[in-house]
Amino acid sequence: MGKARVRTWVWHFDSPVEKIWPVLADTARFNEAAQLPKHKVQEIPQADGSTRYYGHARMGPFKLSWEELPVNWVDNQWFRHCRHFSHGPLKSLCATLKFFPEDTGCRGEYTIEVEPANRLGRTILALGFLRNVGKTFSPLADNARHFARGQRETEFDHKPPELTPGAKQRVPALVTKIEATPHGHGLAQKLADYVLTRQEVDLWTIRPLKLARKWGVLDRHAIEVCLEAVKQGLLALRWDLLCPRCQVGKKSVLALGQLPTGAHCSSCNVDYDREYSKNVELAFYPATSIRPLESGEYCLFGPMSTPHIKLHLTLEPGEKRDVAIDLPHGNYRLRTLEPAGEETAQWDTGGFPSVVADGTTVVAGEPSATGTVSLNNKSERKLTFIVEERAWMRDALTADRATALQAFRDLFNEDTLRPGDNVDIDYITIMFTDLKGSTALYERIGDPRAYHLVREHYAIIGKTVREYDGAVVKTIGDAVMGVFTNPENALRCGIQLHTDFAEFNSTSGKEPVTIKVGFHVGRCIAVSLNNRLDYYGTAANKAARLQNQSVGGDIVISPELAADPNVASLLVNFSPREEQAKLKGYSEPIRFLRITAEELTAKRRSLPNPPPSQGRE
Repeated sequence: MGKARVRTWVWHFDSPVEKIWPVLADTARFNEAAQLPKHKVQEIPQADGSTRYYGHARMGPFKLSWEELPVNWVDNQWFRHCRHFSHGPLKSLCATLKFFPEDTGCRGEYTIEVEPANRLGRTILALGFLRNVGKTFSPLADNARHFARGQRETEFDHKPPELTPGAKQRVPALVTKIEATPHGHGLAQKLADYVLTRQEVDLWTIRPLKLARKWGVLDRHAIEVCLEAVKQGLLALRWDLLCPRCQVGKKSVLALGQLPTGAHCSSCNVDYDREYSKNVELAFYPATSIRPLESGEYCLFGPMSTPHIKLHLTLEPGEKRDVAIDLPHGNYRLRTLEPAGEETAQWDTGGFPSVVADGTTVVAGEPSATGTVSLNNKSERKLTFIVEERAWMRDALTADRATALQAFRDLFNEDTLRPGDNVDIDYITIMFTDLKGSTALYERIGDPRAYHLVREHYAIIGKTVREYDGAVVKTIGDAVMGVFTNPENALRCGIQLHTDFAEFNSTSGKEPVTIKVGFHVGRCIAVSLNNRLDYYGTAANKAARLQNQSVGGDIVISPELAADPNVASLLVNFSPREEQAKLKGYSEPIRFLRITAEELTAKRRSLPNPPPSQGRE
């Protein structure tokens, strides 16, 4: 076949590994910048439940086919990526990148091992294949060096994107239209530049929560500008049904009403169910009229494609290995790439739990030595061990959160569940408000004036609910139903509503308005009713009943809401009064907490500010 060739490039960086790793370990981004061809991936389930992965691509005149082995890596230390070819001039190719701390930064050693398959392969190697690799990759290492220093805005130089003809000329008008709405927030041009200039890997799935962190803006502002960009034609949206193991969208639809109740992940070879608040994500991508994206992969596996995975290692049958890695305390999931169960480990003290797999189960064993993770493959086949943080969802805009935002309901009120479908919502805060003394109000000032006053009252509530990342679900007479995925935001909204109505009463010159407010948090179901998303169940019923206990100007909340840690931190600023009452539909008296109107008036203006990523701007 021919002798394998090996070449190592040494790159020195004046930044720590933690700044260089996210750039150079982003293998999909790196390969795109290097102008390597996209490839098609074929996933073949095996009888033992595992999956084998095959790639197919054309590079110049060569048609290439290979088996893609799982990439091995240890976060912030090294990765190794190997392909075994069945068609083409090469027999195998492996790339390894290792990092070593140095006094002024770190050193990266990038090694290519390549073995020819035939005479053509030997000729290609003899004509400088490895030399050309260095000419392509070393400038990208320079890019990473300057990016880590903060001397460039993008990670790598890359080929200018292919835009739809006339797209550049149309975009300025789209930006103007977006900013003319309440949803632009001065971000439309940023978003347009992102779509027009970023690498493809950034655009396959645009996550507004990630953009919010990148731009240093409120989550809601980033979400709203993306939603409006869909309406105006800069972006498109889809609903991804994410695999709970690999967190990749294996089923995508364009509307909520098309969502299946489950899907199959061919990568993990598992079936999984739809969970509205966990694995249904609202994602965005460029409109094809602006920038079409071609299908295909630049890299199937890669450390930064799944940055929550801190360790991804293949062990031989019966192999044990102690891996040096410095993990922070937190919540982790221990599993294998192959379907074999999983275990959640809350690690707060002592050594990290060892990971023991026998091919059918994965368990957390005895503590590993300090600074290591012990792996034990007790099965008779290869297993790829995975240790991952549970924080991967922080950038996913889940369906429960998206549909509980006012902008989504305003812009996509037609995007509802199909008739007869319903989904469980694990944890949502429901608010009911009502006008105090509305019947007397109508009698006192007459129907026309009272009607207009009620409409103004709706507008005040709608504006405040939106500013606290909630949504108005419906109005029922003079009552309003709202929902929030963040319990603290919900209570802050209730407090702010009383402030807003106090200001309205003092400045409008109209009849004073006082509202009653009640909150509860818990499970419910989302359904489509009268062409809108609605919420039903115990949580909704109890919130309505608690609102009936309000006397006006106060806030009534359930003990379940008060128990939320962030709500509890907010409540220390008050002295809620515990009460109980017999509520309609309940056989026993129900406990609740009341923040009185007097205390709200005295203390609401001295409350600490909400978190920077949430709440009222």
